[in-house]
Amino acid sequence: MNLTLVIGNKNYSSWSLRPWLFLKHHGIPFEEVRIPLYREDTASRIAAYSPSGKVPVLVNDGVTVWDSLAILEYLAERFPETGGWPKTLSDRAKARSLAAEMHAGFQALRTHCSMNCRRQSASKELPEDAQKDVARIGQIWRDCRERHANDGPWLFGRFTVVDAMYAPVALRFWTYRLDAGPVAQDYVNTVLGHPAMVEWIGAGKSETEVIQAFEE
Repeated sequence: MNLTLVIGNKNYSSWSLRPWLFLKHHGIPFEEVRIPLYREDTASRIAAYSPSGKVPVLVNDGVTVWDSLAILEYLAERFPETGGWPKTLSDRAKARSLAAEMHAGFQALRTHCSMNCRRQSASKELPEDAQKDVARIGQIWRDCRERHANDGPWLFGRFTVVDAMYAPVALRFWTYRLDAGPVAQDYVNTVLGHPAMVEWIGAGKSETEVIQAFEE
């Protein structure tokens, strides 16, 4: 298949985690290229793979796809057996809306709660706009889980692109002890208990690079 996924630091790069988790969940073999971010050679190394100059980027038999959501869309189409999107038209419409909402939104939460696998779990005082992000994400998780509770433990019952998109946020909920109720917490536990997430978090903790902007 000749799949190569170029990612950033596992400790910090939430966007890299998303397609990585999808590939791992479905047992799709790929070569991983990790390029540490915010170093003198970072831009030149990424430019060898990505026209956007950003990670992640997927290279597959001459096809280059960049941006997490675009990569996930490509993988769902390239490997239809993964069932990357829900089966029904209405569920697919909702799933795409939720994936796009994550892709484009929740800037306050991203700003005040950077992904950091090494950070000790502890609460953090958040401004009102970040608290609204937490509440909205909790609502999304509750609505999906209540509707699909009998179909499996993921947002739409089985693992889909939407779970890959929200996985880094589940990690943030644990890291910063964000509370959105018991249903949301159950979903956080499901995500963090995934063997691939355990692998990613362990690798992130073992990295030695420190990006100070993400340590606050």
